[in-house]
Amino acid sequence: MNAAVAEVAAVTAPPRRARDSGALRKLGAALRGLAGKAIEDYRMIEPGDKVMVCLSGGKDSYTLLDLLLSLQRSAPVDFELIAVNLDQKQPGFPPQVLPDYLRGLGVPFHIIEQDTYSVVKRLIPEGRTMCSLCSRLRRGALYRYAGEHGNTKIALGHHRDDIVETLFLNLFHSGRLKAMAPKFRSDDGRHVVIRPLAYIAERDIARYARGRAFPLIPCDLCGSQQQLQRVTVKRMLAEWERSHPGRTEAIFSALRNVEPAHLADTGLFDFASLRPGSEPVAEGRP
Repeated sequence: MNAAVAEVAAVTAPPRRARDSGALRKLGAALRGLAGKAIEDYRMIEPGDKVMVCLSGGKDSYTLLDLLLSLQRSAPVDFELIAVNLDQKQPGFPPQVLPDYLRGLGVPFHIIEQDTYSVVKRLIPEGRTMCSLCSRLRRGALYRYAGEHGNTKIALGHHRDDIVETLFLNLFHSGRLKAMAPKFRSDDGRHVVIRPLAYIAERDIARYARGRAFPLIPCDLCGSQQQLQRVTVKRMLAEWERSHPGRTEAIFSALRNVEPAHLADTGLFDFASLRPGSEPVAEGRP
C-alpha cells in the first residue's frame, strides 16, 4: 500500500473513540470560553442568526463546529447552525467521512459539489502556489450557497496563529500592515464572516482534535506544498515561541491595541493637522 492510499484508508476508517479525560474536559471548557469571549467582543452571533459553519475536514473546522454546538446549547442567544462542506473533487477524497460524522451528531448539513480541483490544477503551473486561486473559488462557492439559503453569518475556522502568520506574510511580501479580522463584511457587502477561534492557539486546537478523535481528512491540493511562504512564517514563529514563550500571544495582543499616531499612515491618522495644542484623532474613529 503506497503512502497516499494509506493516508486515505486512515481517514476513512471508523473514528477512534474520543478520550474522555479530565484534561480534555478542562481543555474543552477553556476553548469554549475563548470562543465565547471572541463572539462577545466582536458581536459575532446575534439572536436569530443562521450560522453557516464551513467544514473542511481539518482539525480547525471540526473544532469550530464542536465549540459552536456546545455554545449553542448553553448560550442565552438563540441561533441556528448548518455545516457546509465544499467537495472540490480532489482525487481520493473520502466522500462519506463528513456526512457520516455529521449525521452521527444530528447536525443539519449540506455538501456542495464543485470541481475546483481540476480548475486549479489546469490554471496554476506545477510548483507555483495554488492557495490564492483555490481560496477564491472556494470562497465564491460558499458565499453563493450562503446567499441562496439565507445564512446570516459565515463561520470560518481560522485561529490566532493564522491571524499572526497573515500579519507577517503581508509585512514581508505585500508591504502592508494587515492581518485577518475576527469579523468582516465580504467584498460585495452581502455577507458577514466571523472567526470564532480568533483567540485560540493552534497547538490547543491540535490537542483538542486529537482528544476528540475527529476523523481528519488531508488536503492533497495545497497540503503538499511545503515550500509555501506561510510554512516559512509558521516555522519562524515556532522558533520565536520556543526561544520566547508567549511571543505569538503578545503579537496578537498588539493587533488589538493599535496606536495609529505611532505608525505612519496618513490615511489612518491626521498628521497634517498636528499643531501645538491641537488634538487630531485617528481617521474613522469617534
